[in-house]
This record gives sequence, C-alpha cells and structure tokens, in this order.
Amino acid sequence: MAPRIRLIQPTDDIALADLHARNREFLAPWDPLRPDEYFTVAGQRTDIDAALARHRAGEAVPFVVLDDDGEVAGRLTLSAIVRGAFQSCSMGYWLSQDRTGRGYATQAVNAAVDLAFTELALHRVQAATLVSNSASQNVLSRAGFERIGLAPRYLRIAGRWQDHLLFQRVSGDAPT
Repeated sequence: MAPRIRLIQPTDDIALADLHARNREFLAPWDPLRPDEYFTVAGQRTDIDAALARHRAGEAVPFVVLDDDGEVAGRLTLSAIVRGAFQSCSMGYWLSQDRTGRGYATQAVNAAVDLAFTELALHRVQAATLVSNSASQNVLSRAGFERIGLAPRYLRIAGRWQDHLLFQRVSGDAPT
C-alpha cells in the first residue's frame, strides 16, 4: 500500500485550496470560522508557509493525507509538540467529503502516531473531537486511542466555544 501521509509542500497550495473550496460547507461544523482568503491558493500558501515554519521550529509536523492515487485528500497535523517531561503532542485531521468512509483517516492517523512514537520519540498523542463527531471518534477508536475525558468549551468551532471529547494514545499501548 502507498504511504497515506507525507510532509506538506508549498506546491500543495492549489490542491488544498480546491479541497477547501469544495468542502467548505462540509467542514464548516468542525472548523473555526475562516476568512474568505483562507479558501484561495494564496491563503493556502500562507497557511502552508506558517505550518512549515512551525515544523522547522520543532513545534509541529504538518502532513497531507493521500488517497490511493497519491492525490491530496486532506490534512493531518501533529501540533503543540512539547518536549521535556511531557513528550506529547496534539493531532488534528480532516478529509475531503468524497474520500471519507474508505479507511484513509484511520490509516493516516496510524501512520502519524507511528512517526510520533518512533522518529519524534514522543510518549503521548492527544486528539479532541466535538461531542457530536462520531465519525472521528470511530477513527480514533480504530487507531487505538482511548477516551480520557470531556473538555467543556474547549475550542471555538463554527463561531462558538464547544465541548470536546479528549482521546489519547500512549507509546507502548497496542492498538485495539
């Protein structure tokens, strides 16, 4: 099977602008409010440049998720990488609506977690989902994450502070 993720590249700006524009309504319930500029090639180039700057600083690893043809199907980012005694990061991801339900998200999450535990030598990966996002919760469950709690008013999504379920996977824990 082809790799499901790869490090984002500046040349992904066109594909990501297209995906965001086509999936704007689909992703809106799960995303923060975004300015119109975000959905353009220039907006995606700005976002990619910022993501790669965080990567160079050791704070994040921004990936694109690939479909079976090697085409960009979404994004996955390991962010808020903390070293020292914590050795942890957060993970977020999304897929284009036409690529959901094919196992791409689960494969991408597994690949990112493997990289986090091996190359990055992290101890823990955390992810959060809106309480109503059962599809993402199922992805995390299939990837061996365990639910660890509820975070009230955790993130400002779709214009309002919303509760999130928190999940984690700890290095050495076998996927279930």
